[in-house]
This record gives sequence, C-alpha cells and structure tokens, in this order.
Amino acid sequence: MTNVVGILQPSYLPWLGYFEQIHRADVFVLYDDVQFEKGSWRNRNRIKTPNGPQWLTVPVLTKGQEFPLINQIRVNNDQCWQKKHLRSLAQYYSKAPYYGQYAPALEDILAEPWESLCELNISLIRHLAAALGIDTPFVLSSELDVPGSGAARLVEILSRLGGTVFYEGAAGRDYIEETLFEARGMRLEYQDYRHPVYTQLHGEFVPYLSVVDLLFNHGPNSLSILLRSQQ
Repeated sequence: MTNVVGILQPSYLPWLGYFEQIHRADVFVLYDDVQFEKGSWRNRNRIKTPNGPQWLTVPVLTKGQEFPLINQIRVNNDQCWQKKHLRSLAQYYSKAPYYGQYAPALEDILAEPWESLCELNISLIRHLAAALGIDTPFVLSSELDVPGSGAARLVEILSRLGGTVFYEGAAGRDYIEETLFEARGMRLEYQDYRHPVYTQLHGEFVPYLSVVDLLFNHGPNSLSILLRSQQ
C-alpha cells in the first residue's frame, strides 16, 4: 500500500529540494494538468558561472492561449535554445569532476526535437532521478482521471493512489486546507529542506541551483549530499 505521496508540477532541470521530495515519496505525481504560470520554474532554472547564477530558459509559445495547462504548452523552437543551453553547460561545467560522466546523456535528451515543454521536463526529471539513484515510481496526474481542483483534488489523488501522507512543499502551509485531508484520515507533512553546502566550481557557494550543478561536481555522491541535512 502506498503511504507517502508527493505531488509537484514538472519543472525544468529542478533544484535539489524537488528531488528530495521525490526520494521521500512512495509514489510521485507529476502534476501536469494544472495552469501554466509564466515566469515560473516550469521552463527555467539556474546554473553557476564565474559571474554568479545564470538562467537557462526554454522559450515557450503562449500567445493567444487563455490559461493553458502545463501539458498544453509548446516549446518555441524558432529560437536556438538547445544549443545555447548545451553550450552554457559545457562552458561552465566542463572542468567539473563528473561532467564527462553525466553530460552525454543529458545532451542527448536536450538535443531531441521537443515540441511539448511538459514532455521535455518529464524526460529530464525521470533521467535525473535515475542518475541520482532514486527509484520512486512516477505517475502523471493527467492519466489518473481525477476531477476537481485545489486541495480537494489533491485529496482525491491521494485516495486514488492509496496514500495516507501528503508530502508537500513548505509553501503549502500558506494555502493548503488541512481539514480536507484530516477528514479522510490523511496527514500532511511539510518539507523543511535545509540546503547542503558542497564543493562547487567558480568561487563562493551558491545554493538553489539546478541539481545538475551537484551532479557535475559530485557524481555518485550527489544523493547522499542532497539528503545529508535531512537525516
């Protein structure tokens, strides 16, 4: 029986805390059929350069769409974003100890002719989780056929999966209706992620970057570092 369920929107090259939630869950739901937010983590993240953090942003097509869902967002391939991202990763991480071990597979994924932002993100998340050594099974919310919205829908998703604990990000404290879960015998557990400090390239440590920064610098030790301050 499933116990802990995590639910997050699929994001681009997510940060460490995202993968801690995946690791903590018995099953992880990629919440792909909720509204897309412009300027969010859905299509961008940060890497480290000698001049500080730099955004890697996937250009998307939203013109003429009113409140599109994440899984309806198309990538704008009129812009050469893939070459730009791959060039930036090589430029700033080629001297990292494990770049050569992890970059080729990442490059293969990024080089594919993606039309759907959601499919790109999900492919990257699955790959990065496996690279970290996380084997939590994934489910897409769009495939569960659970109606509703807000916390009520989250409760129904947990019920469908046999979940008893909802592992939610810290921001959920501000808006989640806990009573809806309690009424169904479910418990909320909020993430309290304490970001680890680890050796990086390019000077002083910078937190809250894409997990690729950790992987390129620490390779097979990445998961233990990612979880270090949680234990």
